[in-house]
Amino acid sequence: MEKIIFFGLALPALAFVIYLGGSAIMKGFRAKADNKPNITEGEDKEELTEFSDNSDKLSSELNKLNDLKKSGVLTEEEFEKAKRKILES
Repeated sequence: MEKIIFFGLALPALAFVIYLGGSAIMKGFRAKADNKPNITEGEDKEELTEFSDNSDKLSSELNKLNDLKKSGVLTEEEFEKAKRKILES
């Protein structure tokens, strides 16, 4: 009799916990899908590509500048001045 009462209470509670966990996981997946950029539209795709190209150029320029500093061609002051100029443009 005690086992019947225990399983009668424990199984629904366990099922409810599993339901809550599953719904939380699905809510997270939906939120992640909603936050992805919509690339199907032409303008958004162009803006994303333009941003990517600009960040690649900026990154490569900063890397070249850092290499010059490491090799001793630029002083710390010259490096900071050139870096500021690149970041502002």
